[in-house]
Parts: sequence; C-alpha cells; structure tokens
Amino acid sequence: MNRRSFLAGSGFAPSAFATPVIRWLVAPTDESPDRRGGPQVGRVDLDDLREAADHARRWDSKYGGGNWKANSVTDCLDRRAAPLLEGPFSDAIGRELFSVTAELSRLAGWTAFDVGEHDAAQRHFIQALSLARAGGDMQFGCYVLTTMAMQSLMRGFASEAVDMALGAFTHAKGHAAPRVLAFTKLIEARAHARANDPRAASRALAASENLLGRADEHSGDEPAWIDFYSHARLSADAAEIFRDLRNPRAALSWNQRAAAMPPGVFTRSVGIRLAIVGTAHLQARDLDHGLELGHRSIDILARVQSARAQDYVREFNAALIPWRREQAVREFIRRTRTELGIAA
Repeated sequence: MNRRSFLAGSGFAPSAFATPVIRWLVAPTDESPDRRGGPQVGRVDLDDLREAADHARRWDSKYGGGNWKANSVTDCLDRRAAPLLEGPFSDAIGRELFSVTAELSRLAGWTAFDVGEHDAAQRHFIQALSLARAGGDMQFGCYVLTTMAMQSLMRGFASEAVDMALGAFTHAKGHAAPRVLAFTKLIEARAHARANDPRAASRALAASENLLGRADEHSGDEPAWIDFYSHARLSADAAEIFRDLRNPRAALSWNQRAAAMPPGVFTRSVGIRLAIVGTAHLQARDLDHGLELGHRSIDILARVQSARAQDYVREFNAALIPWRREQAVREFIRRTRTELGIAA
C-alpha cells in the first residue's frame, strides 16, 4: 500500500499478470491474519469503506473514471483502508476487511483503466487480487481476475484474456454465485470475438446466458457488486461481440433485446453503446443511421472523462473510412476532434 512506489512504473504489460494470476490459480484463498490488541477494527469501519466504494462506483458510471469523485477512491485506499489493514481485528472482521479493500483497489484500477493510465490500473488489479486472496474471498478474486482479462483484451491481448477468463471460471465454479460466473463467461466471449473466433464466442455467450437464467432463480445470496450484470447488459455486450466479429445483423438484433439505460445514471455506458450500434450500422452500409447514432454518442460522451469511451469513437471513425470524402463524414470527424479531442 505504499502509493509512491506502487504507482511508479511503465505501460501495460500482460506478463506482469503472470505471477499473481498463477499464485491465485494455485491457491485462490489464503490464511487471513488474526491481529489483536489496541483499538479493534469493527463493523462500522467496514460499512464506511463499503459506502465509499458504492459512492465511487456511481460517480464512475455517471461521469467516467477521470471525474475527481470517482478517482477519490485512491485517497480512500491511502487514508482509510491502509491504516485499518494494520489491525487489530478478529479473523472474521479481517477477512471482510481484506475483501472490501480488494473491492476499493479494483475500483481504483478500473478508474485508472478508464482514463488510460494502464500501468497504474494493472498494479491496482494485482493488488486487488492479492487482497481478495488474503481475505479468502474466491468469489471476488474471480471477479478481479475477470476484470484483468478485460483490460488485457482491450489492450490487444485477446488470447491472454481468454486464458485468464477460463482460469477464473474453472477455479471459482462451485464457489461463486451464478451471476459472477456468468460475467466471467461474458468477458471470455468478448475476448474470443476480439480474437475473431465466432464459434468460441457464441459458446461462451450462451454459457453466460444460461448462468444468468440460474442467477435469476437464485439471486438471494449474490454480492452487491455484481448486481449490474443482467440480461439487458448481456444483450448490450452481445451487440459489441458481434460488431467485433463484423456480423452487423446479429449485433443489431442483440441490441434490440437490450433495455434502454438512463443517460443520467449510466452516462458513459449509454454513449459507448451508441458508438457500438452506430458502428454496426456502418458495417451494414447504413451511413445515415450510423452517423445519427454517432452524433448522439458524442452528445453524451462529451460530458464524461473516459479514454476508454473515446476508443469506441475511434473505432466508429475507422468504420467511416469508405465514406471519408462525404461532407457529413468530414463534419463528424471534425466534431470528434473539437469536442472529444480525438485526432483524425
């Protein structure tokens, strides 16, 4: 938890995940120390950290990882969580403390990932995996490893992402809730799509959908941090999967099954989804509809601070290349440059 040395480093490197991932796969849980003596860490401290995590998650969804309130999770790790890890605490409180601190560290990694600080994000994810292991929380460890797989696939390392997602699923099966396992299968499907493997992507997506059906039947014991993953979210991500596979008919069909999300709550996600669906329309050679959705995407994403969201607009712009001489296309590219700072 030494922030100065912890955050120093270079860019994203998938090899940096190797040792912590192998350690988790070999022994996903560890003995949490039972520290006694002095003022005891209690339930109020844990509730305080969980409230901070929930608050950061909401602000991240609404305004992006670059927003100062979402990014304040790192300050919470420094000033509130790290001192508590020194104890003292009972074994039961200690395990929960390590788990909630792992959640805060994953959130810190996610906000860094969202703004393009991939080296810091990677270090936070590694720390979160270690904390989940120390807390004996295999379920959250599965979620962290799935998030690490997502970062890998978004940085262009799809095969490594497949391996991590498969490892997370295999080791957490029988220990994690169906909704957690379903999300792991979703990220595996997205990684297969980036690797241009439609059969494997479809199998993983079907597995995720089946697990979600089981989750809906038995949703009483699920952790709060996975409640975002629903059939509507699966449908939205399936649209991205088939966009990556250059199958616009399937992408648009899945999008019709995805429920509308309120822009005031999920601002970044709504803007990204518009860019994805717009790109699918361009793949279907529907320039007018594609541009309409592209402009709506900019309207929304201009309000968030997210390098990750801008990557989706760049992918949209790349799909516009066949029409690059069209006046409407030139105007759209100019708008992405002036309002989002995206180079042509």
